[in-house]
Amino acid sequence: MAFGRLDSAKPDAPMSEINVTPMVDVMLVLLVIFILTAPLMTSAIRLDLPSSEGGEAGATPQAVSLVVNAQGDLFLNDRPITPEALRLRLAEAAKRNPNTELELRADQSVPYGRVVEAMGLAQKAGLSRIGFVAQTLPNPRR
Repeated sequence: MAFGRLDSAKPDAPMSEINVTPMVDVMLVLLVIFILTAPLMTSAIRLDLPSSEGGEAGATPQAVSLVVNAQGDLFLNDRPITPEALRLRLAEAAKRNPNTELELRADQSVPYGRVVEAMGLAQKAGLSRIGFVAQTLPNPRR
């Protein structure tokens, strides 16, 4: 048997350059997420929610009440109304005061699409402040 001499080459030096491939991958994922979510943010209905518990003294906000009952009928300020008449009344309210708030009360059995239609009517009429009214549950810990 013949034994050969093994090469005693110098081992490779450690790599001193930064590998940017993982960083580029993360940045591309973030870019894709941003591209997908940006259109959703622009098509959302803007709600102006209150930022404090109390209002200013003497300030009485103007509001109209829109109710959608279990059968899908519309009531403006507790009076029955058709969608066409509702569109006109909401447009008049928006002309008088663009900061008028729409208080939307919908029965829990109403299909979501019917509530969205009512919100769309309000937004097309020029009302951008929509408040959702819900019944509060009693605190069980008391």
